[in-house]
Amino acid sequence: MNSNCLCPLQVHRKTLNPVFNETFQFGVPLNELHSRKLHFSVYDFDRFSRHDLIGQVVVDNLLDFSEGSGDKPVWRDIVEGTAEKADLGELNFSLCYLPTAGRLTATVIKATNLKAMDLTGFSDPYVKASLICDGRRLKKRKTSIKKNTLNPTYNEALVFDIPNENIESVSIIIAVMDYDCIGHNEVIGMCRVGSDADGPGREHWTAMLANPRKPIEHWHQLVEEKAISTYVSKSATASSPKPHIVVDSPHSD
Repeated sequence: MNSNCLCPLQVHRKTLNPVFNETFQFGVPLNELHSRKLHFSVYDFDRFSRHDLIGQVVVDNLLDFSEGSGDKPVWRDIVEGTAEKADLGELNFSLCYLPTAGRLTATVIKATNLKAMDLTGFSDPYVKASLICDGRRLKKRKTSIKKNTLNPTYNEALVFDIPNENIESVSIIIAVMDYDCIGHNEVIGMCRVGSDADGPGREHWTAMLANPRKPIEHWHQLVEEKAISTYVSKSATASSPKPHIVVDSPHSD
């Protein structure tokens, strides 16, 4: 579910048929059940290394379970999972566009269940948003750094000036980064919003344009950097013509 709800079960050793009998409760308003999912991930515990993902089960249509199901057990087949979906986490942010001012505000609200990047089992995450046009990164904004957490809360606004005539030509790549005071900062996970983005990223952008001057809040599953980096051209050089868009803004890094 899209909240701070990562609930590990007890480890059962040397078995392929574990019995848990553990119960967890999540506070979810009835009117939000249709948009929520329960995500179960089954891991093989390793005390010396990262746990291996065995498989996953995703339960949707939670309204069907809101009445009359009682304690009746529900069985689902465990399917092969992908590490990036299981481990990278989710990011919650809103988009708001003011057509007359030509200003887009991405308000980073919070992230949940981020991948641990440090030996302490935590990360030092911050969020970086990049404005992309024709494969070129034009401007970037970033939040503050939150220390030693996998569930940071930001509530910080990142502002880009984008003329109304250019809004359909741009996209925004949002990266959750792990700050490192000694080495290089590492990418924890990324997502992308824009008119040509995939799935949730396109839906969020479309909802923003359909509701000008209104913040539209969505959750986004983070994916690996390689799934997003193809949208940024690495062949662009200093001599390449810049896209025709005005992005100079007082809201600089």
